[in-house]
Amino acid sequence: MPRSVPAVASRARRKKILKQAKGFYGKRKNVYTVAKNVLEKGLTYSYVGRKLKKRSYRQLWIARINAAVRAEGMTYSEFIHKLSLKDAGLNRKVLADLAMNEPETFTNLIKSVR
Repeated sequence: MPRSVPAVASRARRKKILKQAKGFYGKRKNVYTVAKNVLEKGLTYSYVGRKLKKRSYRQLWIARINAAVRAEGMTYSEFIHKLSLKDAGLNRKVLADLAMNEPETFTNLIKSVR
């Protein structure tokens, strides 16, 4: 019976890491231990970045809504409060889009909330 060695599995594991590290600079792309460390850090940054992206978009939407609402003589917090009392069911993303692309519709919405 032939001798069994774990070479296939470990080579596949290393190849997977090195394939993901393709395009990196210097030893980061072809030395396994360096590539593994850099890749782990990069994946951590990408995970955190996905959370930060959501946070920054919400911040942008609020700023846009606030600017549009203040032009009509109301504050952001008043507007959101009155909107929630009316049960409008519009989220901040949609409100910001309305404020940017359809200002007359947004103005009508503010008037209906008052």
